[in-house]
Amino acid sequence: VQLQACGGGLVQTRGSLRLSCAASGRTFTNYYLAWFRQAPGKEREFVAAMIRNSGRADYADSVRGRFAISRDNAKNLVNLYLQMNSLKPEDTAVYYCAAGAGVITSTRARAESYDWWGRGTQVTVSS
Repeated sequence: VQLQACGGGLVQTRGSLRLSCAASGRTFTNYYLAWFRQAPGKEREFVAAMIRNSGRADYADSVRGRFAISRDNAKNLVNLYLQMNSLKPEDTAVYYCAAGAGVITSTRARAESYDWWGRGTQVTVSS
């Protein structure tokens, strides 16, 4: 399994960025696919997740209404996206995509629930 995230960069407050993550090596139909982030000196925190093949999404309170997660599927390849709008300096972090086979609703926000991780992509929001 490989996950490759890209799309980070430097943006001003209230700007937008779109992150992408290419996930390959599995048919991810029944997997949770998620975005986490980690700011310097802080623990990795949940941002958003696509709930298996339901089409439903879940968000951290800090990003709900500003961020949107989505996915598109192909055989053995899934593209996961995170559209980030109205960015704030506190959104500055390294963003990671992750996939988990055994994630359930109650564990979706826990980094340890996910089996595979992509390399992070840096997002910096200037004030």
